Amino acid sequence: MNIDKKITDDLVANDISFITTVPCKQLAGVIDEIDAHPEIHHVPANKEDEGMGLCAGALMGGKRPAIIMQNTAIGVTINTLATLIQYYRMPLPMLISYRGELREPVACQVEMAVHTKALLAQMNIPTYHFHKQSDVEELDMILKYTFMCNKPVAILTDANFWGGYGDQ
Repeated sequence: MNIDKKITDDLVANDISFITTVPCKQLAGVIDEIDAHPEIHHVPANKEDEGMGLCAGALMGGKRPAIIMQNTAIGVTINTLATLIQYYRMPLPMLISYRGELREPVACQVEMAVHTKALLAQMNIPTYHFHKQSDVEELDMILKYTFMCNKPVAILTDANFWGGYGDQ
């Protein structure tokens, strides 16, 4: 199974036509698939909170948005999530590479991993953790859920999901 294509196909099947991304090595394949897909308007963002603002604008313009980012930026997005996305009950699927867990080669990534799930839980954001590639089968239902209940949803994808850090 081509995991990048499966993710992109599920996004398109759920009428997500606007996606903003912040560069991430683990998510590069998905970003390439999205960039090449004619039904998706892809706007790279400089920062994750800026991307969330772009998603809010796209939603108000009649598009279904999503953001692709790293968990290390969750702290940067807290204010935007609370005062814009949650306050106005905006559905926002957040596909998040979950850096800093087992076998992480970059020490500074670990600190945010320690806080990611707690911050999302404190904000009452439904969170799903994809650890193995078969977990992607839940993506379609998660996307339907976020648009049904008008909530942001976090989909954490760890290194095992993506096949490791090139050390396997």
